[in-house]
Order: sequence, then C-alpha cells, then structure tokens
Amino acid sequence: MIYYRSDEEIALIKISAQVLGKAHAEVAKLIRPGIQTKELDRVAETFIKDNGGSPSFLGYNKFPASLCISVNDVVVHGFPSRYELRDGDIISIDCGVKLNGYHSDSAYTYPVGDVNPATRRLLTRTKESLYIGIEKAVEGNRVGDIGYAIQTYTEKFGYSVVRELVGHGVGQNLHEAPEVPNYGKRGQGPKLREGMILAIEPMINFGKKGIFQERDGWTIRTADRKPSAHFEHTVAVRKGKAEILTTFEYIEAVTANTSLMVETQELMAA
Repeated sequence: MIYYRSDEEIALIKISAQVLGKAHAEVAKLIRPGIQTKELDRVAETFIKDNGGSPSFLGYNKFPASLCISVNDVVVHGFPSRYELRDGDIISIDCGVKLNGYHSDSAYTYPVGDVNPATRRLLTRTKESLYIGIEKAVEGNRVGDIGYAIQTYTEKFGYSVVRELVGHGVGQNLHEAPEVPNYGKRGQGPKLREGMILAIEPMINFGKKGIFQERDGWTIRTADRKPSAHFEHTVAVRKGKAEILTTFEYIEAVTANTSLMVETQELMAA
C-alpha cells in the first residue's frame, strides 16, 4: 500500500529529519584514520536518544546497531565493529531516526584521509546522481523516471548500478511501498502523486554491478571487491519540485574543509 502524507505529517517527518541530519554531523566530526567504527555507532545512538528519537535501524529485523557502516567494497548494511578506519578508506554511514511516530532515512559516503582521485570522483558523481534522481520525484512522473535518471547519469562514467537493493517509501514504517530502483525506464512504474514520501538512495559501484552477502546475513559487498558509494535523502513528492526533507547541511558544515567535490578541471580531465 502506498501512503500519501498530509502537510502536517510531512512537517513531523521534517522534525525527525533534522535530528537525523545533526546525528550524521556528530558522526562526521569523528571520521578519521584510527577511529573504530563501533565508536561512530555509539555516538549516533546517544545523540538520537538524547534528542527524543529512537534509532530506526536498531533491532530492525534483528539488525544489531543504530548505523549501517559500510567501508570500501561494502555496499550497504555493514556492522559497526572494532575495525579502525585507515587513510584512503571510504565509509558510508546510513542512519534512520523515528520521532513523533515517523521515520526519516539518509546516507552519506565520506573519504577518510587521502583518498585517490578516481574514488573521490565516484563519491562526487554518486551524490550528484542522487539530486538528478530527486529532480524527477514530482507529481505526474513515474518511479521509473527516477531510476532512469540515476542510471543514465552514472553509467556514462563507466560505473554500475546495484540492482538487488533499492530505495523505498518511508513514513510510519521504515520501509513502505513503493520500491524505488536506481535503474529503470522512463514512464514505467507506479505514478508519483503529491504526498508520497520516498527514500531515494543511489548505490553505485566503481566496477561491475554484481554483489554478494556475507555469512552474517546483512553485509553486502561488491563481487569484484571494488569500492561502492551510497547517498540517500528522504523526499516528499510535490507538484513541480520535490521537497527534500532530510539535510546534508550539518554534515557539510563539519566537512567543509575536506569537501567531496572535486575541482572542475579534475572532473573534466577524467
């Protein structure tokens, strides 16, 4: 069942999303070589609870943590652990917050220290594809228009779109209809109507699209062990222009001196 949220409900999701954005920023402050990923999870969980929310992921289908922490070739659903981040890693942080009865969901991928330019470009272009997909999340379009926009943008750089993992509706439940693939055909899929709340989340591999699941039943890696990037916003479908409910503002205030954005000339030279 697809839900259509009122302006009042959307306002409640935005409140949840503000706490989520600030939780991400608390984590972003700590990302550096040498920190254990379980410490990032502890900080996020504490911040969310101290601000009246609950971590959406903790206990969801028995998931053991508040953050999905995915390093390098892990696409999504990695566990926090004693692993210490290393110079040259990339780390995706996926987090959800439930507050006032509504969930918000977002993800961001960070470079750790000195990351090679090709991998930085993967991060930049995956983030750009998120906004390109969001542009299509307007009343009258279809879900396939979102996926087509993300797919065509990222594949022109030689990247691959993960097929088995998709975005989704979000609201009173963490995962709701419809599924929102990051690939597809224009004009296909469920029709978008005002009030639909979507978690749009490109998961883009540097190499081939193949993935596999670890024995823990959660961790998803690229089959060729090349890096993968993941960015996500929760958005409301509107007439004319989608409304982004989550925010990267707090993250990027923290990371301003180590921005993901590659110089224009570097991109042009790639």
